[in-house]
Amino acid sequence: MKITLKRSVIGRPQSQVDTVKALGLKKIGDSREVQDSPAIRGMVNTVKHLLEVEA
Repeated sequence: MKITLKRSVIGRPQSQVDTVKALGLKKIGDSREVQDSPAIRGMVNTVKHLLEVEA
């Protein structure tokens, strides 16, 4: 599963900032291939408004 950070984490709650960081994303436009697991899906669901997800 490929995730891309599309929106800034500035002004977001700390839990969302930490989740984006745990997914390995730092700057807008950063992409990462992650394994599709229930834990990762939960993290992505928490910040889905900031990400673009490709299956």
